Parts: sequence; C-alpha cells; structure tokens
Amino acid sequence: MKSAHYSSRPHLRAGLSVLLFTTSLPGLTACAVVQPWERGHLAQPQMALDGDALLSAMDEHVYGSKEAASGGGGAAGGGCGCN
Repeated sequence: MKSAHYSSRPHLRAGLSVLLFTTSLPGLTACAVVQPWERGHLAQPQMALDGDALLSAMDEHVYGSKEAASGGGGAAGGGCGCN
C-alpha cells in the first residue's frame, strides 16, 4: 500500500497560491479614473514628470547628437485626434 504522504496537496497549494496571486494582481495596480474637472490639476507644470524644460531640451539635443535619433521622449497621444 502506498503511504498518504504521496498525495498531490503540495502541488494543489502551490497552484492555488499562483491562482490567488494572479487574480489579485489587477486590484494592486495604481490606476484611477480621472474626472474631466480634475484634469486641470494634473496639467499644471508641477505635475510634469520632467521638472526643468530647458534641461530636458538639452538632454534631447545631446541624445539626438550621440544616437542620431530624435523624438520618442514625449507622451503618447490618446487616439482621439485631439493631440
């Protein structure tokens, strides 16, 4: 007779933890719905990812000179044709 130690419970526990992790992953993202009247606050210069416009322009110039490439540093458009 086989012993009860050879059951598949460790595999079941591992599969269950992976399933639990993958189903809870979308809830851990930091996405939020921004209302139209709140977008004015996000468009302020203090909210920019790059704080200094002159420094970023100089960095883009150096990057274009060294890499022989330009662009790609801006934000992507929304697809609605308004950008």
